[in-house]
Amino acid sequence: MTSSDIRLPAEWEPQAGVMLTWPHADSDWRNLLPRVEPVFLRIATEIARRESLLVNGSDEQTLARIRSHLNQQGIPEQRLITTIVPSDDSWARDHGPLTRLRNGRPELLDFRFNGWGGKYPAERDNAITRHLARAGVFGQTAVKAVDMVLEGGSIDSDGAGTLLTTRRCLLHPGRNPRVKADSLEQCLHSLLGAKRVLWLENAALEGDDTDGHIDMLARFVTPEHIVYQQCDKPGYPAFASLQAMETELQALRTASGKPYRLTPLPWPSSQYNDAGVRLPASYANFLLINDAVLMPAYEDPRDAQAAAQLQQCFPDRELVQIPCLPLIQQFGSLHCVTMQFPAGVEFRRTNPG
Repeated sequence: MTSSDIRLPAEWEPQAGVMLTWPHADSDWRNLLPRVEPVFLRIATEIARRESLLVNGSDEQTLARIRSHLNQQGIPEQRLITTIVPSDDSWARDHGPLTRLRNGRPELLDFRFNGWGGKYPAERDNAITRHLARAGVFGQTAVKAVDMVLEGGSIDSDGAGTLLTTRRCLLHPGRNPRVKADSLEQCLHSLLGAKRVLWLENAALEGDDTDGHIDMLARFVTPEHIVYQQCDKPGYPAFASLQAMETELQALRTASGKPYRLTPLPWPSSQYNDAGVRLPASYANFLLINDAVLMPAYEDPRDAQAAAQLQQCFPDRELVQIPCLPLIQQFGSLHCVTMQFPAGVEFRRTNPG
């Protein structure tokens, strides 16, 4: 089997479902639960209206509350798959499995997750995919452990062999020490079928503790089109870095050698937590699901402008704004708390525990 038989699908391709890891009191969400759980319920509802929803919960009471809510929304019970799983946090994008297609058949790759280079506890999160596989949640879909740190939010795929990422994140010494860019590219080629890796040298958001996850910065819309978070505030500490990223994006070329079509997203107003730390609000952190785009909104006048621009990028999908101010209190947003599975991944309802 060669890497030419392997492909990492784009997020806009048909999906089987999306995974959420529910926030709980034994985590950094403890004091924010009353604010953040309504956001998760809204995300869960929008997903389950269109495809399967896999929820990892800390206890049966939580799962029962979610089931009751979705039932009240008229969502078919079979759309929800639940299991009780110990977790450190709720960032499913980074502790969830990446799904590659090999000869068109899905395989789940369970990369190591080490809390973004050892910044936070991650032992329980790193075990979530193994727990789900042992519980039979993925049915006959193959699950393979990979001895390499790779977070889903750190790469974006065009579905045709090109990955977009940042050097600052993927080459961070806390993730895969002493691994050079060329070796990492070879791993992405053999594991994910990457024919090209586009590296951004300049990319940063204040408050982002992931070392520059691409899903906060720039995303493929099609293999020829990239949407990105623009900054028009010269006083912003990372203004120069984001301006340099914009220049880099303008210099990138598609697989056929043409410049990418680029769509800038408006810059949201400043948001801070109670300690005065700047929060990483970004409109690039949207989620594509079947027939819809879920866009993070921040109670900002520019929410409407961002929605209009994303709607133009995805004219055949419904645009749904999700209020995400509570999410960014923990330095991530909408895309960060979700992990999609492409069509073909099998889900089985098991005993919740």
